[in-house]
Amino acid sequence: MPHGDRREFLLRATAVAAAGASLASASGAPAGPGGTPITDTTLAEAEKLAGIAFTETERAQILRTVGELRTQLEARGKSALELREGSAPAEVFRAALPGQDATPVTATGDPAVLPLLKIAGDRAPTDDELAWAGIPTLAAMLRTRMVSSERLARLALDRLERLNPTLLCAITVMREQAIERARAMDAELAAGRVRGPLHGIPWAAKDILDTKGVRTTWGAEPWKDRVPDRDAWAVDAMDRAGAVLVAKTAVGALAYGDIWFGGRCRNPWKPDEGSSGSSAGSASAVAAGIVPFALGTETLGSIVSPCTRCGTSGLRPTFGRIPRTGCMALVWSMDKIGPIARSAADCGIVLSQLAGTDAGDPACDERPFRWSMSQDARGLRVGFAKGWFDGPAEPLRPALDALRAAGAELVEIEPPDLDPTPLLVPLYCEAAAAFERLTRSGSDDALSWQADEAWPNTFRQSWFIPAIEMVQCSRYRRAVMERMHAWFGAVDAVVCPPFAGNLLTITNATGHPCAVARAGFGTDGMPLTMTVMSRLFDEGTALRAAQAIEERLAAGARRPAIAS
Repeated sequence: MPHGDRREFLLRATAVAAAGASLASASGAPAGPGGTPITDTTLAEAEKLAGIAFTETERAQILRTVGELRTQLEARGKSALELREGSAPAEVFRAALPGQDATPVTATGDPAVLPLLKIAGDRAPTDDELAWAGIPTLAAMLRTRMVSSERLARLALDRLERLNPTLLCAITVMREQAIERARAMDAELAAGRVRGPLHGIPWAAKDILDTKGVRTTWGAEPWKDRVPDRDAWAVDAMDRAGAVLVAKTAVGALAYGDIWFGGRCRNPWKPDEGSSGSSAGSASAVAAGIVPFALGTETLGSIVSPCTRCGTSGLRPTFGRIPRTGCMALVWSMDKIGPIARSAADCGIVLSQLAGTDAGDPACDERPFRWSMSQDARGLRVGFAKGWFDGPAEPLRPALDALRAAGAELVEIEPPDLDPTPLLVPLYCEAAAAFERLTRSGSDDALSWQADEAWPNTFRQSWFIPAIEMVQCSRYRRAVMERMHAWFGAVDAVVCPPFAGNLLTITNATGHPCAVARAGFGTDGMPLTMTVMSRLFDEGTALRAAQAIEERLAAGARRPAIAS
């Protein structure tokens, strides 16, 4: 607006407040919260945090007008307009760059079509065989009535009863609901109705996905008795697909880490250590043979990290691929829902039932997901950097050989020369905004994890990030997106160790998909994983490469001792 109009608007907006004690102390100086006067010393100290310096004359001028700014900031808190829990900002992040080609390499294939498996029918499968079977095998057994959904549900529930006291991987076990649901799915199968590849298969949901009538705690003390009145979109999608929800899995408080109000979720391979997070319980439950798949979420590694720790497959889809309606909001421009399973192929099957759009999530994108289990890696150009596979990551080199054996062309590339640090600023600002009420009320003191790196301290210090820096870091993010678009355009996919080259942070900020492939076992007997990243909305290509790695490296050859 023109300068004169702006001045008139500000004068009107501050007329009442400027006359009150909320803006001025007895001396006439503007005041901050609690009536503490804002002085030139206050500004000088604030400049140190903001990374800028003003002269004494400039500070004096700021002091004459800063009361107007205080009024604007206070007006939002005093407004009768309530910010509903989780409501998204007006600005919507889009992973796809305007005017840039986003054609996927893998543009064909129906991910919901399963291979025709011949299951030997001369004997019933054992519980142990069922506990470790993949989705195609379980689906074939259910459709031929070799096994019932109720049996699978009871098996998952029994394993939970035995293993959860050690692993702390489930916050809420839904025994009665699961058995009732499984019986209903069996009745549909008996009547000849098959909803899809997940019909009758048990699963678990990270406990930041709302479940109607069943508590959804976010892993945090202030919400441990929270019971939503409707399902999250993803939970409803699984219901439409015929899957049977058996548990809400442990999540590090407010989607960070593996510590929740009931303790620390454990790694089945090494129960004396945490399972990493924040999709801690989802990865732990799958790794322990409790459920064939679970849903997790990722903002900055919350699928990749626990899958790496627990040796499971995982898929972080492109930002906007799965509606997040009914999922705890942490960072609106980065949060993603994705599957964790026994294989990359199983992750693709689950994604086929989740990809979609919903009016409740303005960041959704309606592009179709294309891929098929029958596709292989032949002909794919897969980029890698030699330096990524030196030192501690050297045991992962067989994954490169596996891709070559599968017919992929390995292309040496240079890692992107990008500093990911500024990409964290929007994350911190959005997260602090999402949990403003927690910080202002002091309820953050009730959270179990209070380390310097934990959310309570991060939320508090984020209040000192200047708004201008937030905008500038958002512009930096767009520049990184443009650079990464060109980088991924040179190859069909990129393969690397899970935390190599700052790519985890960079691709979470740009919205690129990432598949976690099981890559065998190290000399210490612990599982190894590899990550495969691909172009935006091209999860199919990442899955093809991940599947090739898993099939050639005996990814599922061993099981955790605790789960036997």
